[in-house]
Amino acid sequence: MPKTTFWDIIERTIEKVATPLSAKEIWDRANELGTIGDYTTTGKTPWATIAAYCYTDINSNGDTSMIIQTSERPAQFFLRKLADKIDIQKIQKQKDTEFAKKEKIEPKKFNERDLHPLLVAFAIGDTHFRANLKTIFHEASNKGTKGQNEWIHPDLVGVYFPFKDYKKETLEIQNNLTISSIKLFSFELKISLSFANLREYYFQAVSNSSWANEGYLVAIQINEDPAFRDELRRLSNAFGIGIIKLNTENIFESEILFPATIKQAIDWDTVNRLANENSHFSDFLKFITEDCKLGKIKSEYDKVLNFEELTKYIKDKGINNIL
Repeated sequence: MPKTTFWDIIERTIEKVATPLSAKEIWDRANELGTIGDYTTTGKTPWATIAAYCYTDINSNGDTSMIIQTSERPAQFFLRKLADKIDIQKIQKQKDTEFAKKEKIEPKKFNERDLHPLLVAFAIGDTHFRANLKTIFHEASNKGTKGQNEWIHPDLVGVYFPFKDYKKETLEIQNNLTISSIKLFSFELKISLSFANLREYYFQAVSNSSWANEGYLVAIQINEDPAFRDELRRLSNAFGIGIIKLNTENIFESEILFPATIKQAIDWDTVNRLANENSHFSDFLKFITEDCKLGKIKSEYDKVLNFEELTKYIKDKGINNIL
C-alpha cells in the first residue's frame, strides 16, 4: 500500500471536516481525525509545507486546481469538487467570526512585564546576544504632554561586552583606534502576536527600538499561519526590527524567527532623549561606562534565573496555561 502523502492529508481532512481550513488547521485536524495515516515528518512546521502545496496547486492549475482559497487572513482552503455542495460564503463568515473572537487577547493572570525574566535568561545564554539586560520602567519617566513620550520607551535594553571573547591586546588596540565591539540591543515584549495587533505592536517596536544596534519585537505566542509569517518577514525586511519567539517550555530553545537589521551606528539623539526622560535608562548607560572602565561586568543588570528557577517561575505565574 502506498504511503500517505501531503496531498492525501489535505484532501482527506478537508473532505471529512467539510469546511474551509487553514494550513495549520488541516494539520491539527488530520492528527485528531486520523487522516494523517502513516505519514511521518521530522519537520517542525509541516503546516507550512501544506500551505505551499495549496498555493502551488492554485497558482499552477488555475481554474482546474484541486484546491481553492476561500479567505486571505487567515488563508483558508477548500476542495474545488465540494465547493458547489455547501454554502461556502456562509460557512466562511461563521469561521471569520470565530477567528476574530480567538484573535482578541483575553485578560491573563500575568502581564507582559512578568515575561521579562524569560527574555533576560534567553539573551544572556544565546550565542547571538550574550547580553546583559535591564528593564526600563516607564513609570520612572518624566511626565510630559500627553502623547509626547508615547512609544519612546523600550521594555528592556541590553548590552554585549567583548571582555570574555577578545584578548586584552585586541581590546586595547580597539580603544586606541576608537573602535568598540560593544553592542546595544532594544526589546519590545508582548504576550501574543496576531493579525489583530501586529501593526500596532510592530511599529511600536520600530518607534522605541530602532536607536540600537539591533531592535526586536518579542512574544511567547506568534500566529503560525504562513500568511502571517510572510507578513512578519516583509515587515522585518522593510523596517529592520527582528522577531523573537520565546519558548516557555524551554527558554533556551527560543528562536530568532527573523533577525534584526544590524546598525553600525547608534542613534545618539534618541539615546540622549531616553536618558533625559528615564532614570532607569540613564542608569543603564552608567552601568556600561563603569563596566567598560573596569574591563569586566560588575553592575547590577536584571537578575538571570537558572533553568530550575525559570521552570518554577513560569509555573507559579501560570504562563504556560495560555499555550
